[in-house]
Amino acid sequence: MSVKIRLQRHGKKGKPFYWVVAADARSKRDGRYLEKIGTYNPNTNPATIDLNLDAAVKWLHNGAQPTDTARAILSYKGALLKHHLDGGVRKGALSQEQADAKLTAWLEAKAGKVDAKKDGLSKAQADARAKALKAEQEVNAKRVAAAAQAQADAVAAAEAENATEEEAVAEVEAPAAEENNEATEA
Repeated sequence: MSVKIRLQRHGKKGKPFYWVVAADARSKRDGRYLEKIGTYNPNTNPATIDLNLDAAVKWLHNGAQPTDTARAILSYKGALLKHHLDGGVRKGALSQEQADAKLTAWLEAKAGKVDAKKDGLSKAQADARAKALKAEQEVNAKRVAAAAQAQADAVAAAEAENATEEEAVAEVEAPAAEENNEATEA
């Protein structure tokens, strides 16, 4: 029986969530499996991977072949490196302490890279929010200025209209007042 380490799809439409499983190569994609090794959630940034390292290495030692995506996940989490170092221990090239030290150093470096990426993403997200807020404040300031200008124009137009009406009334009243003065003098 050939064993594959592969992904088993779960989740809903458009939101996949995968289990990393060791399964018989002849079983269906989402069918029977031998052991659940971990989970993989590609919906988060960076993707969330929870992997039982010892179980994955045990299956690799027993001859399980990972699929391409599963191989990338195992490599990302250090399972392939541990499998490789265990091979060196069996051959006598390394002691178990040296192999553990190399694996620990690699995992710490990897964790540092992942944390740096998360920090970079959160900083970029915060910068984008700040930029959007500043742009929105500028647009709101322009709207307030345009509304104030429109109101000032309306007030000026109303004053100009009142002034022209007063001048027209004054022109009409002035000849009438002159006629009244002439009539009283006569």
